[in-house]
Amino acid sequence: MTEETTTLTGQTPPPVRDWPALDLDGTEFDPVLAELMREGPLTRIRLPFGEGWAWLATRHDDVKLITNDPRFSRAEVTGRQVTRMAPHFKPRPGSLAFADQPDHNRLRKAVATAFTVSAMKRLRPRAQDMLDELVDAVVRDGPPAELIERVLEPFPIALVSEVMGVPAADRERVHTWTRQIISTSGGAEAADRAKNSLYGWVTDAIRSRAGSTGEDVYSLLGAAVARGDISETEAVGLAGPLQIGGEAVTHNCGQMLCLLLTRPELRQWWHERPEARDSLLDELLRYIPHRSSVGLARIAVEDVDLHGLRIRAGDPVYVSYLAANRDPDVFPEPDRIDPGRAPNPHLALGNGPHHCTGAVLARLQTELLLGTLLDRLPGLRLAVPADQVEWRRRTMIRGPRTLPCAW
Repeated sequence: MTEETTTLTGQTPPPVRDWPALDLDGTEFDPVLAELMREGPLTRIRLPFGEGWAWLATRHDDVKLITNDPRFSRAEVTGRQVTRMAPHFKPRPGSLAFADQPDHNRLRKAVATAFTVSAMKRLRPRAQDMLDELVDAVVRDGPPAELIERVLEPFPIALVSEVMGVPAADRERVHTWTRQIISTSGGAEAADRAKNSLYGWVTDAIRSRAGSTGEDVYSLLGAAVARGDISETEAVGLAGPLQIGGEAVTHNCGQMLCLLLTRPELRQWWHERPEARDSLLDELLRYIPHRSSVGLARIAVEDVDLHGLRIRAGDPVYVSYLAANRDPDVFPEPDRIDPGRAPNPHLALGNGPHHCTGAVLARLQTELLLGTLLDRLPGLRLAVPADQVEWRRRTMIRGPRTLPCAW
């Protein structure tokens, strides 16, 4: 793949821009991404790891097009070393994240019943009880409290483990593995050890539930393998990312809570308009920079012309949901938090076939976490100045590392 291969008649391809892995504080928008957005709807980037360069789409319409278009394949990425954020890249066979249609729907169907709206409604009372236990302990011990450690981290992990069917005795070690996998610290060796441990445990869990009629994810997968709907390799590849998913909720909610505790107008909206909280949650989901840089690439399987540029077959392509959520043509004053923004077609939970499998679960956890903490602790505030909150470093999912609070 050379610079010349990208040229459409009369159009010079944009220069390749290096996009380093920045450690950013707070909810600051990535300045490199902001610059790329200004340069054009399609730019070209080189990330810290992997090989070569890739196209980057930042406009809302283009992101929706690419994520819905079968001409851009996730499966093709598994055989390539494209430029990327992560130092390690060893996708597992059967992973839903790298499946194209029709395999994607076949795989997703195996676990779909665990993540439906009705399943989440049934889960809600149990989830509230689990969260109340954590908050009861915080109230009992009194201020100050480190809310990441005490509430925001243990609740999503415990709830995901409940949905997945992880026995209580195994939950702490499963969480230790998932935390290492999503971190860019420790290097490829540490991540590989954690992945091998987690996926070994997952394999045993699925095998042990071959005859199960349970509704948890590992039971559903064990039964699907026994029926021949999916292979064991596919079941393991499916389960891993779902198990890891609780980490994102922790850090997304950490960012949202920081905003609510440092912007009085948002806090006032929350308390005065309980019927409109969903609108505020959507706006916070749109606004927060939930990840560093970009996620997973796609590969063009045929030539595609977009904005006068030719994306050649074989070219890697990234989309930025963060940029799409700040597209001024879709979101007027995109850098302002507007609690009543309507419509709000944000793409924080993805788009197309690869829309987050656990989106309804993530939304449930977010509603419960913010609602329970802010309603039960109406005087909640940061216990340190906002600029002293420590933020995560060398990680693909952004958020506060600690959140000391008083009330």
